[in-house]
Amino acid sequence: MNIAAIIPARYASTRFPGKPLVNINGKTMIHNVYSQASKVFETVYVATDDERIANEVEKFGGKYVMTSKKHKSGTDRCAEAILKVEEKEGIEFDVVVNIQGDEPFIKTEQLTEIKKCFSKKRTQIATLVKPINNKEDIFNPNKPKVVINTNNEAIYFSRSTIPYLRGHKETNWITKHLFYKHIGLYAYRKDVLLEITKLPQTPLEIAESLEQLRWIENGYKIKVAFTEHESISIDTPKDLERVKEVGLL
Repeated sequence: MNIAAIIPARYASTRFPGKPLVNINGKTMIHNVYSQASKVFETVYVATDDERIANEVEKFGGKYVMTSKKHKSGTDRCAEAILKVEEKEGIEFDVVVNIQGDEPFIKTEQLTEIKKCFSKKRTQIATLVKPINNKEDIFNPNKPKVVINTNNEAIYFSRSTIPYLRGHKETNWITKHLFYKHIGLYAYRKDVLLEITKLPQTPLEIAESLEQLRWIENGYKIKVAFTEHESISIDTPKDLERVKEVGLL
């Protein structure tokens, strides 16, 4: 099975312009992500729309492809990128792993877990979830929750608290049910990736502002793997200061 890991990275972030190039422990953020991905996957590419990021990738000896500035999501950027990666590598890939370019602390164990999902041929899309161990996260709309079925497939993602525990005080919910937080790492069969990026937005996706609901609404199955590691993304300059405060820098 041929797997390509793609790291979407754009320069013009509204909340943190140029964040792929900020220094994280002596290396740029994009270099950190690339280094972690390279420990698990043989083929790793950065998909960018900016020459400054491309120059940095070239500087540290990585591979990249240039993509459109018009993409609305990393998923869309990956769909364009994989076709260019196949052309460069001269082979076809079965699976595409979408690794966010603003997660310099991503664990190799997380990447390995999502890779394992594709040992089963029926897996179309895969992602990670983490058990929630504090009540604040249960009610935080910026930390999407997910409910899963007995086959470890996602039934629904929501910014609201799901499931609702009838008959229990909200302060006690953390002790009455195992809630799961979504960790935003995705992988797709290549043909599925090319299909889902052609789908129009759906009502649930628009309501929750979660693109994975579009896939579920259209009947695609999302396999879930489990991790105990937190997701630490750098979306704003304040996030960078926060990771310094907790000793990660």
